[in-house]
Amino acid sequence: MIIFGSPGRYIQGPGTLDRIGEEIGRLGKSAVLVADDVVDGIVGGRVAASCDAAGVALGKLAFGGEITPGEIDRLFGALGGRRPDVVIAAGGGKCIDAGKGLAARLGAEVASLPTIASNDAPTSHVYVLYDEDHRLLRVDKLPRNPALVLVDTAVIVRAPRILFLAGIGDALVKSFEAAQCARSGGRNIYGSRPSQAGLVLGDACYRCLRDHAAAALAAVDRRETDEAVERVVEATVLWSGLAFENGGLSIVHSMTRGLSAVPALAGALHGLQVAYALLVQFLLEGRDPPFMDDHLAFYRALGLPCGLADLGLAVPTEDDYAVIAELTLQAPHARNFERALAAEDLVRAMRALDGRAAVRRPGCSR
Repeated sequence: MIIFGSPGRYIQGPGTLDRIGEEIGRLGKSAVLVADDVVDGIVGGRVAASCDAAGVALGKLAFGGEITPGEIDRLFGALGGRRPDVVIAAGGGKCIDAGKGLAARLGAEVASLPTIASNDAPTSHVYVLYDEDHRLLRVDKLPRNPALVLVDTAVIVRAPRILFLAGIGDALVKSFEAAQCARSGGRNIYGSRPSQAGLVLGDACYRCLRDHAAAALAAVDRRETDEAVERVVEATVLWSGLAFENGGLSIVHSMTRGLSAVPALAGALHGLQVAYALLVQFLLEGRDPPFMDDHLAFYRALGLPCGLADLGLAVPTEDDYAVIAELTLQAPHARNFERALAAEDLVRAMRALDGRAAVRRPGCSR
């Protein structure tokens, strides 16, 4: 059996924000916008004007900044008994996940409105909860994917470059994780075997980034939209989400459990964590030196992390390596690998990668 899931409707392009009221009107008559103060300042006025023009009653809730069970409780309580038809989750991955959590409590539809392209949270039906110390707590699921994903690329290119880079890192890994999931007989995020569509989308996502990521980053530096930006945003937001949910995950995303448990690494962006973890998975797969050299050169050219020092841990200790390895192997997706792994295997791979990265440290990250 295979199960394929996707958002109900995906809209991307410069200026698309101004049609959000029309799109929300397809889903219901009332909505609540969940956004922090910064994001509300960027999109809140336009969302309100568009919803008013479409006859959609709109309320607003201020996101507190961290996606915890307590934050979901607070947002739910702040509604004061109101039950909007749609939750518009605006901003980055944390706020979008908070909107998903609130929608799950309400039984409402989700409309994702990303203002950055740092990960594939906008398209997926999963949302990640952390504890108060930003350690990964659990992953919950909506009954279905967001009904709407609206991506205004004119907004995306005005966000900091590092966030766009993180989205590239998050998307880059999906082809290789889905391949391991399929090879090991694993299950995708819907609980079925990986679909061919998920594998194909993962491969297309990887190839798009190899071909267009550098040009897209250059356009972001200029705060301009162009064809490279449009292609890369579609890959990092849409294809990446479809690939991971329908293709499956493996060691790379499992490593976020361990990486987020080390204080010096916990604050690193998700996309940068998994980009690093992909290099570790490559070593676990036994990739040959030319393959590794090619990918390290690509990472260096973009500014992706090549070792733990680039994520914020300059001198890893034995305990750091052990914690990362042990918690990685406790993650359910760690089973989606072609052979059984021990903590020592991961430690050995991380040490080897740090050794390679140290050789070219000055040019490894921006």
